[in-house]
Amino acid sequence: MTTTPTAPATTPAGRVRAVLRSPILLSVLGALLIGAVMLLGAGGNPFEAYAAMVEGAFGPTQWRNTLIVAVPVVGMALAVAVPLRAGVVNLGGEGQIVLGGITAAVVAAGVDLPAPLSLVVALGAGTLAGALLGALPAVLENRLGVPLLVSSLLISYPVVALASYLVRFPLRDPGTGLPQSRVFDEAYRMPVFAGIGLSALILVVVIALVVQVDSRTPFGYEVRLTGHNRRFTEYAGVAVPRMVTRLMATGGGIAGLIGAMVVTSVPYRFIDGALVVPAYTWTGLLAALLARANPLGAVAAGVFFAALQVGGFGMERETEVPRELSSILQATVIVILAATVAATARRARTRKDAA
Repeated sequence: MTTTPTAPATTPAGRVRAVLRSPILLSVLGALLIGAVMLLGAGGNPFEAYAAMVEGAFGPTQWRNTLIVAVPVVGMALAVAVPLRAGVVNLGGEGQIVLGGITAAVVAAGVDLPAPLSLVVALGAGTLAGALLGALPAVLENRLGVPLLVSSLLISYPVVALASYLVRFPLRDPGTGLPQSRVFDEAYRMPVFAGIGLSALILVVVIALVVQVDSRTPFGYEVRLTGHNRRFTEYAGVAVPRMVTRLMATGGGIAGLIGAMVVTSVPYRFIDGALVVPAYTWTGLLAALLARANPLGAVAAGVFFAALQVGGFGMERETEVPRELSSILQATVIVILAATVAATARRARTRKDAA
């Protein structure tokens, strides 16, 4: 029996074939196809709707809005992807981003410092607060046996409630009846260069650091190995509990930094619910899952989901198609990806059993 040789994955043809067979690409294309069928069923034109979505996300006057949304979404995707690389799910991003934001607000309200030291202190304090909160579930699991998945999720609720109390009472702006802090002083406002906020540039540095550690250090190799087979890594002598604590602290620190950057950007104040209602945390989780914990993939998926959200408003304006279609597309991508990965794993098991 003869077989047709296939191009190795390291050759250009092999890489193209691998991309075409990628579950991620199949998931995105499948979601777009399902969305097109839904639009046709409702009497809409899929080509017009998708064109309006792309224009609404990347048009000459709209790409900055996509960038503004992409910064927190990509940041929260990294906050999930870093520990997920080792098979650890961080569900505490909501508390971490809120704690980072309220910590920066407290610093801005109570510490008088000149720029740019003021921003460094505010962002550093938010990062540290998020890192400590991120590490707490790992410590609880290592010392007390509390499941990290549960504690990381539940610990967010009191943190969000505390931030809500602070902004409604001690930090509230007396000039308004809204639950929001006073506008920060000029020293605590994120500068903008050529229409791009400094927060986007800071995020690029964070992405570069995460990718560098993941791909070019022994620690990154151990993290990836743990994600493939935790028991084998433990047998190899790696202190996995300590690694998990470091990863959760890193993920929490990134989330805290994002929260601090968001509140020090327009409108330069902490608003109750502004870090929760846009669902940055859960969109970031979807992006990390879509990228299968790959840091660069999480960045691309985060930008993709941000473009869907922003483009949905443009689509609604131009075609009267509800922007909720973008949410449907996000969910459909993840469902198809999960089904594709499960089917691939099932086929692999079947081949193994047959052999």
